[in-house]
Amino acid sequence: MDTCAPMCEETRDKKQSLIGLSLEELQEICRSEDLPSYAARQMMDWLYVRRATSIDDMTNLSKAARARLSERFCVGIMPPAEAVRSTDGTVKYLFEVNPSSDNQRKHFVEAVFIPDGERATLCVSSQVGCKMHCQFCMTGRQGWHGNLSAGDILNQVFAIPESQQLTNVVLMGMGEPMDNLDAVLKALALMTSTPGMGWSPRRITVSTVGVKGTLERFIRESECHLAISLHAASPEVRSAMMPAERICSMTQLLELLRQYDWSGQRRLSFEYILFRGVNDSMADARRLVRLLEGLHCRVNLIRFHRIPDAELEGTDQDGMLRFRDFLTQHGVFATIRASRGEDVMAACGMLSTLKIRN
Repeated sequence: MDTCAPMCEETRDKKQSLIGLSLEELQEICRSEDLPSYAARQMMDWLYVRRATSIDDMTNLSKAARARLSERFCVGIMPPAEAVRSTDGTVKYLFEVNPSSDNQRKHFVEAVFIPDGERATLCVSSQVGCKMHCQFCMTGRQGWHGNLSAGDILNQVFAIPESQQLTNVVLMGMGEPMDNLDAVLKALALMTSTPGMGWSPRRITVSTVGVKGTLERFIRESECHLAISLHAASPEVRSAMMPAERICSMTQLLELLRQYDWSGQRRLSFEYILFRGVNDSMADARRLVRLLEGLHCRVNLIRFHRIPDAELEGTDQDGMLRFRDFLTQHGVFATIRASRGEDVMAACGMLSTLKIRN
């Protein structure tokens, strides 16, 4: 376990962070500080393209402007508190955050860097804990302790040493993105807009169990890829594992998804953890094929990463292959997701800072 060194001499406790602010918000700062309006675009470039870590880095602003800004603001890139490295090259980072619900105590989230040949993916968190309480997820056991700001979400992207290597970002870490949609959409807009990071939205995937209202809004307002945490082929089985099914059912989810065209570059995928004797039979596979019939999508089959005191057990490799092959033979594109970082509790469903928080 590594302890990471500070990157910014200023702290968020004393000054307002600029990271996570939009062009409009920076323009308002320029007005309040009596700076020219074009300085806001210069600041956007320094924050999201050149990745400045200090206002002093913004050398095309006058010295007087930098001095005025430094009195009240800092860039706000805060390094991870710790890094844990897996034998497979995966790195799990721990970040201290100040969620909106509680400014009186320290809270933490985890992000996971996953190198894979020419691809370098970062799995980021959107909340401290989670309200969804999925039976197979460590984050759900932690409970919910607050939403992250757009700045906290982006800080995970900018603060890791591998930031400039990243090819993809997935919002599949701690929390339910649709339960913090305003901050998530703001972060995504800053990542995909110009001015901003200027990334293609096709480099970003957002995962959700499905939340009424906000999922539809996400589909309308973002062009990023969408991954649905399904994990069952019947409402009864899903409800037993995922309380969210009782609020927004898989039937409602699929009705909504069928209203949109997924045949273009934007990808729709379904995540499906295979549990022995629960959702891994050929009858389950047949039901899943019928469920997804006519929907342009893919299914990512995921091995269950056992968590403490879990009653569920994962399907073995042969069973996963049989399930995948059945889906593929019946017209559903399916892949088995490689497990990464399990030895450092960084794999799917294993993220939690409950021990640290306590």
